Amino acid sequence: MTQPIRPPPLASAVAAHLEALVLEGVLRPGDRLAPEREMAERLGVSRPSLREALAALEEKGLLESSRAGTRVADFLAPLSAPLAGLFGTSPRMAEDYFEYRRLIEPQAAALAAARITPPERAALEECLADMEAAHLRARPVEEAEADTRLHLLVHEASHNLVLLHVLRVFSGLLRRGILFSHEQYWQRDSLRGEILAQHRAIGAAILAGEAESAASAMRAHIGFTEEAFRALQAEAGRISASLRKRDRQGLVAGEG
Repeated sequence: MTQPIRPPPLASAVAAHLEALVLEGVLRPGDRLAPEREMAERLGVSRPSLREALAALEEKGLLESSRAGTRVADFLAPLSAPLAGLFGTSPRMAEDYFEYRRLIEPQAAALAAARITPPERAALEECLADMEAAHLRARPVEEAEADTRLHLLVHEASHNLVLLHVLRVFSGLLRRGILFSHEQYWQRDSLRGEILAQHRAIGAAILAGEAESAASAMRAHIGFTEEAFRALQAEAGRISASLRKRDRQGLVAGEG
């Protein structure tokens, strides 16, 4: 005699639903969840069932609770921590990082142009508007934040979860200054203007659904970013050498 098919417990179904939202990027690391009562009403479940689901996701490391409420955890931290150590000591770090971006990000932009949904379209348009406003106000830090957000939005619109979460790891390293100081680009007016124009081109191609143009615009942007990084790196090296020569004058007898 066959056993009857039983639906999964309600708490398990709720946990699976919320887990999918986290892994798909709808709920992002750092997002604070609504109070239990509101969430239970929105999901149409009892508070005990919701509480059990949240506890299950907390045990998995996807959520974390405190007196301030429940937040989506930085569940990629176990991966980013060893990468931080590697990139902090490897002289090949920048070369490999930009090579990765040249290979991956144009494809992500092409996928985004083909797959972007109306909510993602609205988010991309808002991000571009924020970048324009920050540029007009000459707010480099805000422009840098919008830059990071735009690339994340492109990866979200690609609807490839591997691409999205790998970029999130790199974005976290960028914010912590481990890969390099992201904000150094935005301290130069010439770079700020060119990067803004490149982001306009990327956004316009994606919003128009032009996959090849989106990939081409992204490829040009990554190439420009790499060249700018190398120029800034070389300049920093020259300044460092000049400072070392200055320090010698105060340390060697008969000089200075």
